[in-house]
Amino acid sequence: MFYSIIKHRKSKGAVAANFHESTKVEIIWTIIPILILIGMAIPATKTLIEMEDTSESDITVKITGSQWKWHYSYFDHDVEFFSYLSTSNEQIEGTDEKGEHYLLEVDNALVLPIGKKIRFLMTSDDVIHSWWVPDFAVKKDTIPGFINEAWTKIDKPGIYRGQCAELCGRNHGFMPIVVQAVEAAEFDEWIANKEQELAAAKLEEQKALEKTLSMDELMALGKDVYEGRCAVCHQSNGLGVANVFPAMKGSSVVLGDVNGHIDIIVNGVNGTAMQAFGTQLTAEEIAAVVTYERNAWDNNTGDLVQASDVSTQMNAEAE
Repeated sequence: MFYSIIKHRKSKGAVAANFHESTKVEIIWTIIPILILIGMAIPATKTLIEMEDTSESDITVKITGSQWKWHYSYFDHDVEFFSYLSTSNEQIEGTDEKGEHYLLEVDNALVLPIGKKIRFLMTSDDVIHSWWVPDFAVKKDTIPGFINEAWTKIDKPGIYRGQCAELCGRNHGFMPIVVQAVEAAEFDEWIANKEQELAAAKLEEQKALEKTLSMDELMALGKDVYEGRCAVCHQSNGLGVANVFPAMKGSSVVLGDVNGHIDIIVNGVNGTAMQAFGTQLTAEEIAAVVTYERNAWDNNTGDLVQASDVSTQMNAEAE
């Protein structure tokens, strides 16, 4: 540009050309870009449609987000389970060395077959979460009262990790996603075994209603349940977090009426982070954690709650 300005300046006698527009040239430079855009738009549109097309899927999995865990339900199979963070509280609190997959490990991974089109139906039962697995190019919000859809097809077996990608509360960082991709035959075997395992667990849950556990047995089981489900908010020492999560030590709820204590764990507390555990824990686990909370941290109420007590109260509420 500078060369042309200097070379063809008026002082050197340069004379500007005088010509009219060329209709032919204008038509050409209009049509060619249009054809290029059409050529780009056709495959791009096809790809966008395919990205959103969840039809003709081989497997459908419903994903429900909640503070702070995922629930997976396989359509056409009697299989559903919760997936919780499995990183130990010692690692989280800094009293133990952090593992390789710190905050990216769960107790129950989502197992999926490779080479199959997998449809995801996503929702939430409390606040907005976002199910994100980068390797699948899937990131969808889970919104209460709405169903979002996505799909993927996994090419290689292995472990794929993701996270909740929507700020959903204090423990947002404690909602990892782990997917185990396996061969189709291995998946068929796993799903069959899982159905049997869950059916057996339901039978055991019914049998547990007839059991009478000792204080030591209830305290041991209750501690495991508390550390895995409750300590993330109420803390391992039962002191909670001031003005956020109430303490269990010396709590009026824990030291008060047993039935009221059970009711809060089963049904949760509306308008707070205290969610309902009635569908997440067995009656035996609820009985154990109630017993533990009422006798740990010098609460020492001496109360002993059995699974049958919890079941009786839940049945009465359902009537």
